Amino acid sequence: MTQHESALVSAESREVTKVAALDIGSNSFHLVVARINAGSVQILHRVKQKVRLAAGLDDDNVLSAEAMERGLDSLRIVAQSLEGFAPDSVRIVATHTLRKAKNARQFIEAARAVMPYPVEIIPGQEEARLIYSGVAHTSHTEGRRLVVDIGGGSTEFIIGEGFTPMVCSSLQMGCVSFTERFFAQGELKAKAFDKAITAVEQELEIIQEKYLKLGWIQCIGTSGTIKTLFNLAQRDRPNGHAIPVTLKSLKELMKRFIELGHTDKLDMPEISDDRRVVVAGGLAILIGVFRALNIDGLEYSPAALREGVLYQMEDELHSADIRGRTATSLATRYDIDTAQANLVLNTSRYLFDQCAKPWKLKSRDFRNMLGWAASLHEVGLQINSRGVQRHSAYILANVDMPGFTLEQQNLLATLVRFHRKKIKTSEIPEFYVYDTTSVRRLIGILRLSVLLNIKRQEAFLPEFTAAASKNGLVLTFPEQWLEQRPILYADLVREQSYWQAMSLSLGFE
Repeated sequence: MTQHESALVSAESREVTKVAALDIGSNSFHLVVARINAGSVQILHRVKQKVRLAAGLDDDNVLSAEAMERGLDSLRIVAQSLEGFAPDSVRIVATHTLRKAKNARQFIEAARAVMPYPVEIIPGQEEARLIYSGVAHTSHTEGRRLVVDIGGGSTEFIIGEGFTPMVCSSLQMGCVSFTERFFAQGELKAKAFDKAITAVEQELEIIQEKYLKLGWIQCIGTSGTIKTLFNLAQRDRPNGHAIPVTLKSLKELMKRFIELGHTDKLDMPEISDDRRVVVAGGLAILIGVFRALNIDGLEYSPAALREGVLYQMEDELHSADIRGRTATSLATRYDIDTAQANLVLNTSRYLFDQCAKPWKLKSRDFRNMLGWAASLHEVGLQINSRGVQRHSAYILANVDMPGFTLEQQNLLATLVRFHRKKIKTSEIPEFYVYDTTSVRRLIGILRLSVLLNIKRQEAFLPEFTAAASKNGLVLTFPEQWLEQRPILYADLVREQSYWQAMSLSLGFE
């Protein structure tokens, strides 16, 4: 054995996890493959596919068949890089275009045939939070920073400090959508730029005052559009050192674009062929952002949404799930009766564990989602005790919930919406990721957990057994315990009919 071989043999072996994050953006699809080693995320492989998905959205927010096929073709290429990955080690997030598309379900279902990993549509604020996480984990700044990410269909703005985002916003303006709106024929005219920049400043009115009041020390831009504009600003850089983008350099660039007159003539080496057709929209957006937010200079960071997704996966692998912190924050904000929430939580976990296998509740997220629903089912009490299930569902469907995708937030709101009173199965929404049967069964578990703890007394509920069959559940209480509680018995009898509406049977003795 050589000296080098013996050194490798004696080296300490560490657990390494291989993960991947795919960002289904409005302009491009980005895949990042990494390994998590000793708490460090190490990038191994990147794949970028230009798709321009946003260009396929019509005025009614219907995604065209051609755009869908472009997206699916890109996923087929990406799938080759994901062969052999475990289901829990891949996360796919979709942003603005699929948030808006009325027929997003059609694309997501077609994507399932291409790769076995679920596509999650994330809210704009969650996208912004993840973008900030990607930047914060890959660059160091003392004090507050403003992060700007220009995508194909939306632009995200985040002010944060260290690893903590303070305010996150997502506005509906992107390089693809603005190019379609103001530079559709490829003509680059001063009047078109003026209209586009004014439109940006109008969009920013909603966040302008708050952001200027908070302030920042450094401004960082991410995304391919800002990378292109940053590189163009470096053409005359002194001594080969990169300089920040300024409003002056952006105006000079706009003047050059107008002189050339058409996107076909943008032959600068810094502008790739696929970026050429949308860069004018991105330039107008960035000029408008500089003007509205009084930005002095902007530096570029290569990290963005997909890196943020990777770092969240690293957090979750080490049991620091941001969603748990979000749930705790909501419980505090809405002054939840934590003693009662814990009673319902503990019962729901016990019932879930008995039902998971016979009911085929296979998703690793089901137990967590049920637990958060149990913990937060009474957030609506601050509005009114009457119809608390509706008030709680409304809050959970509309409040900002860092860490949760739109699908997860919708599931949480749905579980809470039906935790008591009559169930109208027609009002239970369809989900992209979660099957209807499993959702109904989770509703049943939560309802039963709330009902069994209706007295809100820690010592009220005795030890009992729960035996689950394929489509039912039988509860067995200590002898004569239930007979001595006629009101609870009547409640359980009524609950049987509610379960029947969900094609489930409930028994008790």
